[in-house]
Amino acid sequence: MKLTDHTRFSGCGAKLGPGVLEQALCGLVQPAYPELLADFSGSEDAGLFRLGPHLALVQTVDFFPPIVDDPHLFGRIAAANALSDLYAMGARPITALALVCHPLKALGLEPLKAMLAGGLEALVEAGCALLGGHSIEDPEPKLGYAVTGLVDPERAWRNNTLLPGGRLLLTKPIGTGLVNMALRAQCASPEAQAAAEHSMATLNKAAAEVLARFHPMACTDVTGFGLAGHAAEMVSGEHCGLSLQLDLIPLLPDVESYAAMGLIPEGTYRNREGRLRFLTGNTSASALDLLFDPQTSGGLLVALPDSEAEAALLAMKEAGVPASFIGETGGPAGLVRIV
Repeated sequence: MKLTDHTRFSGCGAKLGPGVLEQALCGLVQPAYPELLADFSGSEDAGLFRLGPHLALVQTVDFFPPIVDDPHLFGRIAAANALSDLYAMGARPITALALVCHPLKALGLEPLKAMLAGGLEALVEAGCALLGGHSIEDPEPKLGYAVTGLVDPERAWRNNTLLPGGRLLLTKPIGTGLVNMALRAQCASPEAQAAAEHSMATLNKAAAEVLARFHPMACTDVTGFGLAGHAAEMVSGEHCGLSLQLDLIPLLPDVESYAAMGLIPEGTYRNREGRLRFLTGNTSASALDLLFDPQTSGGLLVALPDSEAEAALLAMKEAGVPASFIGETGGPAGLVRIV
């Protein structure tokens, strides 16, 4: 029995659309805490809570239904995806709690054991201790982790602190949502499936370790809102804009043909509805299908000063990270220009 037979949406494509999420959080206000540096009221990847002059707690949570049928691989991808938000803020993961929803009668215990083993494998690679977790029976299998990290608050990377004169670097190709739809339609090529699975299962640890040697202007990870959706969050501070160059954006194999076949995840349309107002330039249907494709365990999108960009890209390549330049900072404040 396939894990994906039990899911309606898959991976980060199951997230609520950004527009719906904004409406849900609108008007939700908590008291001001002097130690609270980032919370749900912004568009940061994780919460940031100061513990001392040079130490802050970074916390986030992420879980989703399967995007692959191999339970061990699914567990690893779920953990890699949850850890990604910590890496996007420059934090070192330290602890994790598992969140499990499992249809025990339909799937039995063995797939769950394999999922948890795959997740633990990724956590061990990250140097992150699994403390425990919580589980419930549910008709749809889901797995994720609440993760905690540490960072110097003065060196934490934020996602809407862009400045003009920088270059944008992306550390993984996009297209996992389209490949997943092709797999469901049983028309994905073996090359596309293998590339997508490898990308999703790879931690953003190496990329973050390289970036720590430089001075990123801003950083986020690309997940359920798609490349354009997360780029829109980077310009939400309205101090600066950015541009994305379509022909430079790395793609997983065959995704353009899957999009042309109409194999578009439902999350793509939700992402468009919530973030299209931030885009200008080439907003053709074919471009939007790729730019708003919901990613699962995607790469880091980082803005680097022009003086450091080439050295950072070279260091990424030496560390085995398939990074690429895909655009630059600057232009009309609050807008993502597609060229």
